[in-house]
Amino acid sequence: MIALLPEPGALTWTLPHAVAGTMVLSLNAYVLLGGADFGGGVWDLFARGKDRDAQRALIANAIGPIWEANHVWLILVVVLLFTCFPKAFAHLATELHIPITVMLIGIVLRGSAFTFRTYDSQQDAVQRRWGRIFSVASVLTPIVLGVCLGAVASGEVPVRSIESLRTVSFGARFIDPWARSPFPWAVGLLTTVLFAFLAASYLTVEATDEPLRTLFRRRALQSQGVLLVLAAVTLVLARVENPRLFDGLTQGRAALAMHAVTALSAGTSIWALLHRRYATARFAAAAQASFILWGWAWTQFPWLLPPSYTITALAAPRITLQWTLGALAVGTMILLPSFVYLFRIFKSRDLNE
Repeated sequence: MIALLPEPGALTWTLPHAVAGTMVLSLNAYVLLGGADFGGGVWDLFARGKDRDAQRALIANAIGPIWEANHVWLILVVVLLFTCFPKAFAHLATELHIPITVMLIGIVLRGSAFTFRTYDSQQDAVQRRWGRIFSVASVLTPIVLGVCLGAVASGEVPVRSIESLRTVSFGARFIDPWARSPFPWAVGLLTTVLFAFLAASYLTVEATDEPLRTLFRRRALQSQGVLLVLAAVTLVLARVENPRLFDGLTQGRAALAMHAVTALSAGTSIWALLHRRYATARFAAAAQASFILWGWAWTQFPWLLPPSYTITALAAPRITLQWTLGALAVGTMILLPSFVYLFRIFKSRDLNE
């Protein structure tokens, strides 16, 4: 029987937990950086009015220098999953191969279209074609990413025995886990709106033109409102479709504390946007997204593939985990300073001015 929250006193931190925590940290970085890039593509799709070219130029200038580097965090998550939890990687890559393939195609098309739009002909028809591909892929990819996370969290991707695999149909095995229930799709929409909210909040700081800043301030407030509604809908769907997941989201002091800090971050974001405190709004938006992500991670803990296997049950041998964490420690000493240097070059307003 699944128990989404560990029993009191039953928790013992191990090397697999350290690796899993590192994966969540990497996913957190990807949400705050790469997710905002996807959100920029959402607003590129909705760019309208006489200043639509200025909106798209602002978005391109904001994500252009760093968008490709931000994918390193998603790559790190995949590598850690493949190396340290190979059975889980094999299972998820097989059972969810359809949405994962769609997500990978979306990432490739988005990046290619962004590049071609920049360097191809500047004729309106050519720009519209690449812009449409870039924007649609920016909307579709986070939806599918959220669908995969929602399917796993709700226990819709079961581990079946060899005997049962011989009798289960293609649709029941590869489509139903992510397409049958509305809950994964609610998580997918929530993910996309969260990314759009992050992008709008960040762009209020990036913009130097007051009309553009006001426009993205309004969009940040609007997307925050939609985000809160979708969060409530997702919670209701969890209660209807997966009571144990709902219990994990709502019961216990840790869950309530996570909801409280998330609500505090959301309230701070709204207050800061209303009072035009854009730097504070950006920080609060990042905190809100982070607490949402860690709330999901805590809800699923200690399960890696609920409701069947825990993190420790699917971990690679200890020596593999030790060498991986050692290599990761060395790599971090190279990666983090490189990212700081990259952002100082391309995101320091003093240098750009």
